[in-house]
Amino acid sequence: MDRSILIVDDDPAFRELAGRILVDLGLRVTAQAATAAAAIAMATDIRPDVALVDVDLPDGDGIELAGRLAALPWRPRVVLTSVDPDAAAPDDVRRSGAHAFLSKEELANGTLQGLLISD
Repeated sequence: MDRSILIVDDDPAFRELAGRILVDLGLRVTAQAATAAAAIAMATDIRPDVALVDVDLPDGDGIELAGRLAALPWRPRVVLTSVDPDAAAPDDVRRSGAHAFLSKEELANGTLQGLLISD
């Protein structure tokens, strides 16, 4: 299944690495954003199927952003991520409307693909 993906992270090196991992998994990265504001603008413009969102962003809380993205009319699937494996509790994920939380250490182990493309 070909799903468009928006990567939201303030670290350009991480965005590049995550993009390579996703492409290697056969997925299509449509856009990248460094801030919550840019992510909302891009999401509205490109209507991604999926958003990979860092919890800590320079202009806002990634958990709050996840809620805004998940509430968009086309209901993109949102996966939260962070270097801190405890950055988002299960209740945070559920309340935000995100699909899941995955620490950045787990991105390359195959779990990410299942979270992004499973129905």
